[in-house]
Amino acid sequence: MPKLSAENLSFEAPQKNPCDVLVIAGEHSGDQQAARMLKSAFGLKSDLNVCAFAGAALKGAGAQLLFDMTGFSVVGFFEVLRNYKFFKILADRIADWIDTHRPKIVCLVDYPGFNLHLAQLLKERGISRKGGGNVSVIYYISPQIWAWKAGRRFKMEDVLDSLAVIFPFEPKCYADTSLQTTFVGHPFLEEGHKQPLEYDESADILFLPGSRNAAVGRIFPLMLKALLLCPKERVTVPYPSAPIRERLEKILKRFPALQDRVKLVKDNPEKPLKAKAALMSSGTMSLNCALAAIPSAIVYKANIFTYLVARPIVNISYLGISNILLDGSSSPEYIQFAARPKTLAKRLSYCAENPQARKEALQDAEKLREILSAPSEVNAARWLVDNLKNSQ
Repeated sequence: MPKLSAENLSFEAPQKNPCDVLVIAGEHSGDQQAARMLKSAFGLKSDLNVCAFAGAALKGAGAQLLFDMTGFSVVGFFEVLRNYKFFKILADRIADWIDTHRPKIVCLVDYPGFNLHLAQLLKERGISRKGGGNVSVIYYISPQIWAWKAGRRFKMEDVLDSLAVIFPFEPKCYADTSLQTTFVGHPFLEEGHKQPLEYDESADILFLPGSRNAAVGRIFPLMLKALLLCPKERVTVPYPSAPIRERLEKILKRFPALQDRVKLVKDNPEKPLKAKAALMSSGTMSLNCALAAIPSAIVYKANIFTYLVARPIVNISYLGISNILLDGSSSPEYIQFAARPKTLAKRLSYCAENPQARKEALQDAEKLREILSAPSEVNAARWLVDNLKNSQ
């Protein structure tokens, strides 16, 4: 990704005043999950006025989109460092907007590097309640402090008013803080959620290399090299945006033998993708895949410097959340140097051809649904609306 520029950024005012909720979601997955929360929140309070620095999903859910942040998400220490100036200026401009228009609540969604920096800015400027102002700052989908940077919980306690988490073990991670933390269940299990994936033994294999440009550039070529070793298989590859499609097409051109066996399709939340097996990065779609009981494997390759920096300080045994929740599952992980074409091809063949793989995936999906379900009276939308009431 080239260095980004934010020098000339400006954002429109709320179309309706006052703004009840400002949502900030910097990645496609956070945008989608916040959109589901918002749709349910409108069912509880139909006159909500919501603005967003996010993406198309929140706009489609009824928010006024001020700036599409999802096209600028980056991951990894060195990628973030390279674009530090852009994100610093962007955070300053968003803080200016909040100071001017004073939404009742700022709801930060995941994306902790940026969002916690913004929360700190709001406190330092005296805008947020923690800084003596009148704007509540709440956070949906906790940073993975159980994996690394556990000390973040004290910064979060210092700058946030409320936290909603989506995994049942997370409230214990904040037990030694005063931060109000609520397990609201996982959004993929909420009523009305449309599962984006379905198992179909007659369908193609699904490749899910991710939604970030840099990660796709490292992971997609590995997947294609594995496909070369599976000559009977065909593959579908969904993409979230035009820049990602361009990156996929550019990589695919390096594999002329696969031109007729790889199909690129635009993400369509209204129409689930069908697959008999999947090879995926470790993002949100890996959990979707596990819940759909699609036999799969996780492949991930980071920037080598990011990997060497992160490896000693990451405190988890698995990368995929389904594997973490189940303490290992039927979806093996091939990370960095273990991600070899021959190994991936062998796993793909097992997933696509062996009935035992599907049986294992079904067992995992049933266990995951039990783990991720919250009490019926608790959900993200009610948490959001309750925080709005408390801010008045």
